[in-house]
Parts: sequence; structure tokens; C-alpha cells
Amino acid sequence: MPSAAPILCDLDGVVWLMHQPIAGSVNAIESLRNAGHRVLFVTNNSFSVVADQENALAKIGIDAHNDVVTSSQAAGALLRKGERVLLGGGPGAVEAIMNAGAILAGRSDDHTHGDSVAQKMISEFDQQFDVAMVGYHSTFDYRGLTRLSNAVRNGARLIATNDDATYPTPHGLIPGGGSILAAVAAASGVEPIIAGKPHSPMADLVRQVLGINDLSDAWMVGDRPSTDGLFAQTVGCKFAQVLTGISSLNDVNDDASDVVAGDTHVFADLATFANIIVGS
Repeated sequence: MPSAAPILCDLDGVVWLMHQPIAGSVNAIESLRNAGHRVLFVTNNSFSVVADQENALAKIGIDAHNDVVTSSQAAGALLRKGERVLLGGGPGAVEAIMNAGAILAGRSDDHTHGDSVAQKMISEFDQQFDVAMVGYHSTFDYRGLTRLSNAVRNGARLIATNDDATYPTPHGLIPGGGSILAAVAAASGVEPIIAGKPHSPMADLVRQVLGINDLSDAWMVGDRPSTDGLFAQTVGCKFAQVLTGISSLNDVNDDASDVVAGDTHVFADLATFANIIVGS
């Protein structure tokens, strides 16, 4: 069994960009594990099911079986058995709903029933949902926004997998699940319950998976201070900020990046972090 402190590692912008490995990241994971660290991948990517995340990591040479924790799983932990869920999200959220014993009672992007947008919207005013769950999905549109916000105004709890406004790709940033959530929250006038980093539902899930309550010796490695850095504070561990995703060296020096206090360290990339940790 590993005796060294756990490493909580973000995926997007740290290990890869849209499943394209960042230089040195695969070897970095191997060296950390060889030194006795358990590496738990903690991602706000809610779209993919866990097995797909594990398989994608395996394709770049990282065995991640039972070592991936997603924001969809954290959101699923907030559901109660038998609750009726209207989902605006991807397959990962569907998986989490099913695993929680809740009911996928509707999808905000289901456009298969009728051609009249107004007729479809009116027919859903009478539907009752216990939860409206929101995560990243590329099929989000005005009709979906109407369905989700209507469900919330009718009493459904608004649960979000995460609130990351953007998502890093090899070609730059694209809107993330947080941008979709912002529209739903504004249209419904309700403050959402957010499951993913940096919020407590994800912290609770990480502690459960690791079987460790005290993570003061652990590291959170991530590219986004407002998400990964604050998550390090939430779980009470150290934060290693890398510059291969959202943040650049210029961002580190900006006042806007000072959202993280405490034990924060900046590294060029995951490989640099691993070299220092393994060598220390």
C-alpha cells in the first residue's frame, strides 16, 4: 500500500488537453506512483462516464482504474433514491443519476416530441421534477433553458455538476458547464447547489474514496486557482498550480489570481511538480 501522501490531480489542463497528453505528464504520474503516492484524478469534467475517463487515460499509458472521481459522481451523491430528475447534461450525469437510484424523468435537450416549441414548453409546465441537474452538454439551447428554469421555478432543486465557466482545449478556451449553469440560475432566480470542485460535495467524495479524513499532507495539482486552488483549501491540503491549462505565469502575478491563500506553489507543469516531489 502507498505510504506517501495522496496526490489529487486535475485532468484537463494538467494531464491532457482534450485527451491529448501534455508533455511529461504520463511519466510524471508513473514517477509519483513509484514513489508511493496514490494519484487520484479529481475532475470537474462531468460529460464522460467514469469508464470512458479511465479508458482514455489507459490509451495514453495511465492505469486509472478506480482512481477517477468526477463532478457528476459528486452531484449524484446529492440525489435521493426515487427522485425525479430533469437533466441538462451528458452521459456522465446520466450514469450518476442511475447509480444514485434516482429517476431520469426528462432531458432538457430532448427535441423528439412535436415540432412546436411553444406547444412543447406548455406541455411541460404541468410536469413535476424533484431536481433539475445541470452539467456541460453541447446541445444546450433556449428550449432547454426554458425547460430547466421552469422546473426550478416549480420547486425542483437546482443541482450543478460544476461551475467552471470555461474549458481548456488545444485550440483555446470554450464555454464550460458553469456558463450553462449561469443561464439557468439567472432564468430561474435560484442559487444552485454545486457539487464539483471547489465545493464540499466533491471534498466529501474524495475523502470517502481515499478513506482519509486528514489530507493536510496531500497535494491538489491543478491549473485553475478559483477551482483547484480553492478546492485545496476545502480539503485542507497544499495547492500546486501548473501553467499548462487555464493559467499562465502572467495570471499568477495578476491581482485576479489572488483567490487562493495559504500553501500555494507554482510549477511549470505536472512533470516539474513530480520531479520536485519525488526528489524531496
